[in-house]
Amino acid sequence: MAGEIPDLIAEVRTGTGKGAARQARREGKVPGVVYGGGADPLSVNIEYNYLLKKLKEGRFLSKLWNLKVEGQDDVRVICRSVQRDVIKDLPTHVDLMRLRRTSRINLFINVEFINHGQAPGLKRGGNLTVTRSEVELNVVAGDIPEKIVVDLAGKQIGDVIHIGDIALPEGAKPTITRNFVIANIAAPKGLTAEEEEEEAEEEDI
Repeated sequence: MAGEIPDLIAEVRTGTGKGAARQARREGKVPGVVYGGGADPLSVNIEYNYLLKKLKEGRFLSKLWNLKVEGQDDVRVICRSVQRDVIKDLPTHVDLMRLRRTSRINLFINVEFINHGQAPGLKRGGNLTVTRSEVELNVVAGDIPEKIVVDLAGKQIGDVIHIGDIALPEGAKPTITRNFVIANIAAPKGLTAEEEEEEAEEEDI
């Protein structure tokens, strides 16, 4: 289970329809609707500056949120859409969907590299080049992994680590079908230069 599911704070919006939504915007709030999960839709408002900060952090639509609304039980949601002003490109409405524990969703999961000291390639001065520090996985909402782990033990200079080389948590699968690269151990510049010189000498013989 993910260690920290970020909070998303909202309040119940009184009234429905376009009039209530316009009033919310005049008060510096962004109207939204929470739906799904076997419960009735709930109209909410989110503070405009607070929401804008969350949007600027990135990947708002691919994060799992713990929705906190006063007077309501906390519920896990994922954002399905953010409507924006066509001219100013600023948020005007948010659609949030409640998740059941059995729901499958796409989320970005952090990649952690372990056993650096047991990698001969790194001991020789090689550099770990990380292509993806996080990977988008399709996971079950009730069993979201905190991270995926890459074991560097035994890795040599020139080794390339693909997603297919990693043991993923049960029930998780990449959203990309191809066997993409996670990282590689590149030769240090000095070693690369020495190898090039050796190759040149062999060609001269």
